[in-house]
Amino acid sequence: MTTSLLESAPRTGNARRGVGRDRIENTVLRIVRPVVIVLLLIVAVFPFYYMVLLSFRTLDSLLQEPGALWISLDELDLSTYLDILAPVSDGGQGFIEFMRNSLLVALGTVVLSLLVAIPGSYAVSRLRFFGHRQVSALFLAVYFFPSILLAVPLFVVFTQIGLRGSLVGLLIVYVSQVVAVSIYTLRNYFATIPVSLEEAAAIDGCTRLQTMRKISIPLAMPAIVSNGLFIFMIAWNEFLFALLFLVERRESWTVSLGLSQLSGSIEVPTTVLMAGSVILTLPIIILFFASERLLVGGLTAGAEKG
Repeated sequence: MTTSLLESAPRTGNARRGVGRDRIENTVLRIVRPVVIVLLLIVAVFPFYYMVLLSFRTLDSLLQEPGALWISLDELDLSTYLDILAPVSDGGQGFIEFMRNSLLVALGTVVLSLLVAIPGSYAVSRLRFFGHRQVSALFLAVYFFPSILLAVPLFVVFTQIGLRGSLVGLLIVYVSQVVAVSIYTLRNYFATIPVSLEEAAAIDGCTRLQTMRKISIPLAMPAIVSNGLFIFMIAWNEFLFALLFLVERRESWTVSLGLSQLSGSIEVPTTVLMAGSVILTLPIIILFFASERLLVGGLTAGAEKG
């Protein structure tokens, strides 16, 4: 009896120390967690807030109070946005035309990439052929190659065939860059769809294409939408190939290329540059928050190993 009491005493002491340690850790976490969240929010939101603030200030006000973090409603100035959106013929920066070009290229990239990636990923996922597993790894490996390695060869080829300086050439480059990773992502999502559903459709008389159109694609729609949004963001923000192919033709510039030319000019006020940055960033932010659930769910499911 005495021996049992002596053996249980250290265990009780250890248990109490464990409970005390857990209580301290939970208390520290309750205090630190909101502090860390607030700091992260400040780090993430403040640059964009300050950029928007500068875009609504006049140049005189900025020179007088460059560090002001708040302005009154009377100080709001929309002339910078009018200047940056106005066509060049009217003395503006012509960002309306740049936005149109970016929108055409981004939407075209999404449509063409998905037209290739959906049947391609479905085939890799469902059809069994020699090396089908290696093909999936090959698609992912293509995405790992730095874009700069392809810049010079593509520049030479597109110059020879007459596509340098055109949005069509830029569209082809973007599709070739993103279609591989799209196939890999959608392939893993198609692999999560039960084969029994397709077998049931086949028993009912559906062909392979009908099964894909009526069963697989509707079930994979979250991944398809999220993949399309991911492609749109890449095409909208891309700069290297836009600079390489379009720099000689201002009427074909995209938003990112137009913004880079603003930042490289000493004649453009900071307020106008910030307004251009807002115009480049705001559509992506709105698109991301409007589809956040689809992006997270679709990309996470596509990242699972099939």
